[in-house]
Amino acid sequence: MNKRNLILFGLVAVLYIGTGYFQSWNLALSILTIGLLSAIMALGVNMQWGYAGLFNTGIMGFAALGGLAVALVSSPPVPEGWAAGGWGIVAGLGFGIVVIVAATQVYKRMAKGRMRTMAMLALLIGGFFAFREIFDPAVEAVEAINSATAGNVGGLGLPSLLAWPVGGLLAALAAWAIGKISLGLRSDYLAIATLGIAEIIIAVMKNEDWLARGVKNMIGLPRPWPVPYEVDLQQNAAFLEWAANYGFDPVGASSIVVKLAYVVLFATVLALVVWMSEMALNSPWGRMMRSIRDNEVAAAAMGKNVTRRHLQVFVIGSAVVGFAGAMMTSMDGQLTPGTYNPLRFTFLIWVMVIVGGSGNNWGAVLGGLLIGWLWLIVESLGPGVMSMVTYGMGDGWLKTHLMDSAQNMRLLTLGVILLLVMRFSPRGLIPEK
Repeated sequence: MNKRNLILFGLVAVLYIGTGYFQSWNLALSILTIGLLSAIMALGVNMQWGYAGLFNTGIMGFAALGGLAVALVSSPPVPEGWAAGGWGIVAGLGFGIVVIVAATQVYKRMAKGRMRTMAMLALLIGGFFAFREIFDPAVEAVEAINSATAGNVGGLGLPSLLAWPVGGLLAALAAWAIGKISLGLRSDYLAIATLGIAEIIIAVMKNEDWLARGVKNMIGLPRPWPVPYEVDLQQNAAFLEWAANYGFDPVGASSIVVKLAYVVLFATVLALVVWMSEMALNSPWGRMMRSIRDNEVAAAAMGKNVTRRHLQVFVIGSAVVGFAGAMMTSMDGQLTPGTYNPLRFTFLIWVMVIVGGSGNNWGAVLGGLLIGWLWLIVESLGPGVMSMVTYGMGDGWLKTHLMDSAQNMRLLTLGVILLLVMRFSPRGLIPEK
């Protein structure tokens, strides 16, 4: 890393330190945890776009699958739900998979023609109605069990850390399914497919209450080891003694200690992802991916399977996003499908990659930390700045409108930053070598 890059990272560090010094360390650490998670997601997108030129507009869906994994792995099981219809749901899903596999085999083994088409239609249509006959009664029975607090089958009750790789696996499986269909076509089809699949994933999470309570939200998800709970620290004699010796408020100190634990944990994961990404990028595999990105025809002429390599990097990048999505849900302690929106989980991550420098792993990290800080700090500073702007105005509709629009300053600021970077450093703050 050269001197210029170190200066850029130093300036970003000054932003976080200044936030802690002039506002609060609690706020600075909260923003830093989001910045670290965003940097990991940006690295996943950078693998797809920076390495291979794949335009993924469904980042939100892969992050949501990571969050869903936490609910399915870490939440405690609901015995009443399993007794009412949980095994019926499993049977229905298993039957659906069998129908899909059978249709695939019919398509592969039968000769092309009218008979194959009729056989597949009969199998899929008949299988669909049979699936609904098994699946729907079981779902209704589960969702009728204490719907105010449960109405689902729950999870496996395993440690939260185990849910993170499962989140990456779910995202990778979804990416594989999308890629097998779309990556052999033009690049714009991939963008359309990922955008549509992401919306479908969120719609399923919102409407299938048996899965993770839908819009009723799944709360009380366990924290990852070794992050403690604030209330446990506040009841710990050694911690209270330490806080008293240094003159700290136990409540505020416990919150800071918890956030520091998250920072260390997330920074460790980020360091591992950066190390693996750098090793991959500087390997023969990384040079091959960049050659495919720059000229697919020439790479194919040299014997490279372009579609297979695109699928490979698309699955890997999506798995990284899903892993980060699971980390975020573990930190929040709840799964709220309504909070997943394209602005926060797709557009913002793309801005991080573009501003940082696509094709450069350190650029993606810098963009994640910088834009993550900007996105959250403007939200807290916006009302104060707008009050200064409207200080001399008389009461009226214009002042009221400006004050009500203060929360939109983050969008204006983000747009200005993006325009400035594209004008003066079109390849990003840390361009690809």
